[in-house]
Amino acid sequence: MSWLNVVRIIQKLKQRDMKKSQFLPLTLALLILATASCKKTTPELKEVFKNDFLIGTAMNSYQVHGRDPLAKPFIIKNFNSITAENEMKWERIHPAPGVYSFAKADSIAEFAQKNNLVLIGHVLVWHSQTPDWVFRDSVGNTLSRDALLARMKDHIFTVVGHFKGKVKGWDVVNEAIDDNGAMRKSLWYQIIGEDYIQKAFEYAHEADPDAELYYNDYNNEQKVKRDGVIPIIKSLQQNGARIDAVGIQGHWHLDEPDLNELDESLSAYAALGVKIVITEMEVNVLPTPPEVYGADIQQQAKYLEELNPYKNGCPDSVQTQLANRYSDLFTIFMKHKKDITRVTFWGIHDGYSWKNGWPIVGRTNYPLLFDRNYQPKPAFWSVIKTAKGE
Repeated sequence: MSWLNVVRIIQKLKQRDMKKSQFLPLTLALLILATASCKKTTPELKEVFKNDFLIGTAMNSYQVHGRDPLAKPFIIKNFNSITAENEMKWERIHPAPGVYSFAKADSIAEFAQKNNLVLIGHVLVWHSQTPDWVFRDSVGNTLSRDALLARMKDHIFTVVGHFKGKVKGWDVVNEAIDDNGAMRKSLWYQIIGEDYIQKAFEYAHEADPDAELYYNDYNNEQKVKRDGVIPIIKSLQQNGARIDAVGIQGHWHLDEPDLNELDESLSAYAALGVKIVITEMEVNVLPTPPEVYGADIQQQAKYLEELNPYKNGCPDSVQTQLANRYSDLFTIFMKHKKDITRVTFWGIHDGYSWKNGWPIVGRTNYPLLFDRNYQPKPAFWSVIKTAKGE
């Protein structure tokens, strides 16, 4: 409670002609409450790490349109970068041939501009959340290589061109590598070939020469997948394409990734001469079936009660594990801060996390730094300590 609010309440109490025996105790209680609040001021995440890297979050149209009145001021206070969680993905922004729907994404862009937030574009070319019509002609036949390249170019030129000067950087290609390190056999790959990645980066750079361009993936901090990503980066560089950073999504767990492997991967990517961005971070606290231990949204698992153990609240023991995990991860980030330019959390608090519905619908998860009431969790304070070297 701020001192200004205390003054306002006291003034209202005076207007009620309260008895002195009632008025004085209430006033004293308010003063004690205000003093305690001042002593426990929650630091702003973006300020704590302002000399290290950007602190971002995912934002959706529900928040930007004020349906949750607490969301926008909370974002402004704690973050200096935002990524549209879904509103710039192909299925939302380009739902049908020749049809572009920019209204919701524009609202997020306007919010970013008004509040001096760095806006990240997500995502241009991906195998998921891309309508099937993108790969087929008017009668349903699979497009030729040249036809799909033309469709890709139109999409990238239209979307990137629309946000030119508003978006700092784009996730140009997302999740092009399978967990075994081989190229994912997406329709982009099957129809165009491996150089679809090269073409996407070339088109994005033509559309906005000033925008930063990123390759983004999950599990690419693990060696087997890292060994598949590094050749992509080198190929782009050798063929003259602009690539500014490797995006590591950071959909992590209490026991994954291996911290030494993460440390090694950050060094390996930095050695390529690119920056690193942590693009979609959270730490899952729930048991997850091994067959979906990644972030491929096309995979789903059956709901079982034993896989949703914390429906009524997160136990203190798990909160402690989560805090320790975040501390370990941010300690590594701080070690590599000269190469990391941004850390983005995939949601502003636990209630907004996609991990409540994936890979199992209907669970209650607690993967972020703030709880469902916007209150900082022990994990938040452990992250703050890493900035101070504690």
